[in-house]
Amino acid sequence: MSKEKNFSVKLRGVRGSYPLPYKDFLEFGGNTACVEVNAGGHLIIIDAGTGLINLGDELIREHIASGPSLYERKPVEATLLLSHIHQDHIQGFTFFKPANIATTNLNVFGAASYNETLADELSDLLFTKSFPLDLGDIAAKMEIFDLEETDCIVINDEGTTVKRVETKEDLVAKDGEVVITCYKSYAHPQDGVMIYKISYDGKSLVYASDKESYVGGDKKLAMFAKDCDLLIHDAQYTTEDYMSSYAPKQGFGHSTFDMALEAKQQANAKKLIFFHFDPSYKDDKLSEIRNHYQTECSDAYVAYEGLEIEL
Repeated sequence: MSKEKNFSVKLRGVRGSYPLPYKDFLEFGGNTACVEVNAGGHLIIIDAGTGLINLGDELIREHIASGPSLYERKPVEATLLLSHIHQDHIQGFTFFKPANIATTNLNVFGAASYNETLADELSDLLFTKSFPLDLGDIAAKMEIFDLEETDCIVINDEGTTVKRVETKEDLVAKDGEVVITCYKSYAHPQDGVMIYKISYDGKSLVYASDKESYVGGDKKLAMFAKDCDLLIHDAQYTTEDYMSSYAPKQGFGHSTFDMALEAKQQANAKKLIFFHFDPSYKDDKLSEIRNHYQTECSDAYVAYEGLEIEL
């Protein structure tokens, strides 16, 4: 059993679509989707947008400080969960510096398409023709797994395993274990996204980015996220932009802030983080949105880079 009992979340990238290195995006941050989770001493990373790059830099500094030479240092060990492979969720992957260290252990999970494995898709999109290295040239020990909705990931001090969920007991994290479950939402073009739940020490976090809600709410998500301690939910648009008469966003695969708040209420989630903002939303607009929604719901937070929450 791990001696560490912490369950913490730190946002590394909160934007959708593409990164924004401009002065009007400094307060909330301009990096694309990446969330760092530490549960019982285990590092879990959700999505590999450009926010992953700074996380990798910090991990490298800690690694170097831990010992005088490569094999005397504490290795970087991480689990990476990919919601899907659109560019804003994988842009940081090839620039994650720990992947260049031979002692790094990285387990990558995500959904495969009907025709290719996740490893094949990442190789085609990020390496081979668009990067100086091939996927097989990475120094780290990296395994890439095709995840099914019937699978769960179990992480403990003995390692990481994937098993088929057969009973309700398989979904419960035993003492010292981290259990990750998922389901696939098809409310995002073209192949849908994976929704993840991370459970540890009697608490749970649900990550539901890049999904559009439905009339009356998303009942499947409400059941999956029921009573969770933290719900990180897509909130790319205001309702006004979503319903715009001249440039409507319906069918784009993203939710509004109101949809995210409805999801929190239906799931009875204790806290909500609005996440994955439209790249046109500058700091002043997001500040207005924050003032509005935090007046309405004190347990709802507008995401910003560096936001940390202890569960």
